[in-house]
Amino acid sequence: MKSLQERVAALRPSLPAALGRSALPFLIAIGLAYLIDAAIGPAIGATWRKILLDVGIAILLAGSLNIVNGYAGQFSLGHAGFMLVGGYTAAWLTFYGGIHWFGVKGTYGGFLGAGQLLFLGSCVLGGLVAAGFGALVGLPSLRLRGDYLAIVTLGFGEILNRLVQITDRQPKRVEDVQGRSLFELANNLGGAESFSQIPGYTTLFFVYVFAFVLLVFAYRLKYSSRGRGLLAVRENEIAAEAMGVDTTRAKVVAFVFSAFWGGVGGALYAHQISTLSPGELSFQKSIDIVLIVVIGGMGSITGVVLGAAILVILPELAREFADYRMIVYALALVVVMILRPQGIMGVRELWDTSPWRRLVQRLRGGQP
Repeated sequence: MKSLQERVAALRPSLPAALGRSALPFLIAIGLAYLIDAAIGPAIGATWRKILLDVGIAILLAGSLNIVNGYAGQFSLGHAGFMLVGGYTAAWLTFYGGIHWFGVKGTYGGFLGAGQLLFLGSCVLGGLVAAGFGALVGLPSLRLRGDYLAIVTLGFGEILNRLVQITDRQPKRVEDVQGRSLFELANNLGGAESFSQIPGYTTLFFVYVFAFVLLVFAYRLKYSSRGRGLLAVRENEIAAEAMGVDTTRAKVVAFVFSAFWGGVGGALYAHQISTLSPGELSFQKSIDIVLIVVIGGMGSITGVVLGAAILVILPELAREFADYRMIVYALALVVVMILRPQGIMGVRELWDTSPWRRLVQRLRGGQP
């Protein structure tokens, strides 16, 4: 007869099988991103390819903010500050590093070549630096709630914006850069003017790899014990503490996680537009990201995707009515908030809705 421990061990999946199941969603994410870049992008033309790129970056930024504003129930208005930190950090590394190591100011190498690997490293570095700033502002301020937290995060974003504006001018000649180390150039971020000539490494593949990977993390977080703890904090912080949830730690971890992906989104944004200015990543940019989360549904993963698609595509569809475009855009937001004050999806997901379940049943041949 086998002991109870042996029976339990026999029921556990083997390590390779467990690792395979854990890695499968990420492999699917990479495959989908490659499909979008290789098949869909060339088929839709340059204009819609640019819109699709903007949608992917918006999903990444709003999805990361949704961790704090949606899951943890906090109200952050400083997400553009993390974008700014990640964008400038990544631009500093690819522009100056490209000159130091490759001798060029533009892109270098082919797919996953030296230049793109440097770009991927810069995205990760931008996310880590943004996460560091997230911890810096999160530890002392996330004991606050509601409007007080919003004011603190807003002030934090504006402080970062002003700090970038007082940096030194950007040397743009190759010979001026090669004579100085990367650390000496850390303060040469262009000041109030801009940081220009950023290599254009951002493609649909990289944007949607990062966006899909974030969505996988967000899904696993939402349905994990830590995610349930965050949702408990959102619903009733006192009750969550009574049930043993370390609310301060949970909020700080969520804030740091959100800041990391906000920094990655800023890095992708910087290498898309090629010229980064502090004015572009101010309070208004934070409001735009908050709008996506609110319109889609705070706490909903699929809601964030729908909100990002709507708020990016809608102004483009109304571009023919240039004089009335923003009026139509604002009116649409007002109508949505009146009819669906909880957002398009609320806290639910697409797979929780009755139409989705009926569709799944039909695909299964009518079986429940």
